[in-house]
Amino acid sequence: MTERVVLAYSGGLDTSVAIGWIAEETGAEVIAVAVDVGQGGEDLDVIRKRALACGAVEAEVADAKDEFADEYCLPAIKANALYMDRYPLVSALSRPTIVKHLVAAAKKHGATTVAHGCTGKGNDQVRFEAGIVALAPDLKCIAPVRDYAMTRDKAIAFCEDKQLPIATTKKSPYSIDQNVFGRAVETGFLEDIWNAPIEDIYEYTSNPAEAREADEVIITFKEGVPVAIDGKPVSVLQAVQQLNERAGAQGVGRIDMVEDRLVGIKSREVYEAPGAIALITAHQELENVTVERELARYKRQVEQRWGELVYDGQWFSPLKRALDGFINEANQHVSGDVRLTLHGGRAVVTGRRSQESLYDFNLATYDTGDTFDQSAARGFIDIYSLSSKIAARRDLAGGA
Repeated sequence: MTERVVLAYSGGLDTSVAIGWIAEETGAEVIAVAVDVGQGGEDLDVIRKRALACGAVEAEVADAKDEFADEYCLPAIKANALYMDRYPLVSALSRPTIVKHLVAAAKKHGATTVAHGCTGKGNDQVRFEAGIVALAPDLKCIAPVRDYAMTRDKAIAFCEDKQLPIATTKKSPYSIDQNVFGRAVETGFLEDIWNAPIEDIYEYTSNPAEAREADEVIITFKEGVPVAIDGKPVSVLQAVQQLNERAGAQGVGRIDMVEDRLVGIKSREVYEAPGAIALITAHQELENVTVERELARYKRQVEQRWGELVYDGQWFSPLKRALDGFINEANQHVSGDVRLTLHGGRAVVTGRRSQESLYDFNLATYDTGDTFDQSAARGFIDIYSLSSKIAARRDLAGGA
């Protein structure tokens, strides 16, 4: 029986050439799998037909936008996930979504190997392969660019020699990855970290310096899930899409950072994630109102570790699954409304309300009606500072 390889297929030059390249290098039949996570571009059926025309024995396409939003973006929102306190894991979240479909296709078609188009320098090779072996330990993984030296000039030559039905236009100076949760831009002149980004690289966001009227939006959450925008019910996907449009129009969600890649190098990345940043900003504030202090403090530690695990390709790991349980429990009371003003590149919280609120006006006020027993504070401070007081006496006596 002929070996079969499932290929993560985008429809572009590199993965189109990889179909024939893998067949020649391994003698295997190639099954192309394309997954729509809201990256835009060509129709899925056009992509499927191209894969077949390039030599795939089978081609599958999946509209996974709602799945991506519900099962991958939503946990990130609940976790307030910002790698290095800034990056909302745009690409890192899409990889396990794609992996799940690749593994399912491999099982369906009896494939022994899964292939992807990553290089040996980035994070995505780890995310794909660590995810694949976590779901199907017996599957092998290959990467034509990394393993078979499939450079772009060789890919173009292969395409022209085989007369494949795909344009071999000049490559963009940037490497771009995008989905409904955001957009990532790297390489080109951005590799000099002193060079400022130019407006041409942005698509999801408008220039925040341009004069425009502010936009006020109310986001409603139920147990950490965004369920309405300005009172109108939405799915998670619709919440992200609507806020991509509205926050993006105000220039919200631009991130220019040097980040620590898993493979040990620092890399300059420019991101656009207007919907993600607006939702995480609102969700964080609603947690401030509804989550008890000690739980909130500990959750911030969990959030950082959760983000690192997802960034590092450990979506399907035991620790990540265990932390999901904690995060879901911590979101049980995160219900209510948050009002944001979107303007000048910022999403600013201006109001919050919740039936689950722990904010007590009568305890917080300094005016008439104050129910806080201020006389209890002196004893509290005495006990709270007692250990430091005793240590200070010792230290002063020793110094004498």
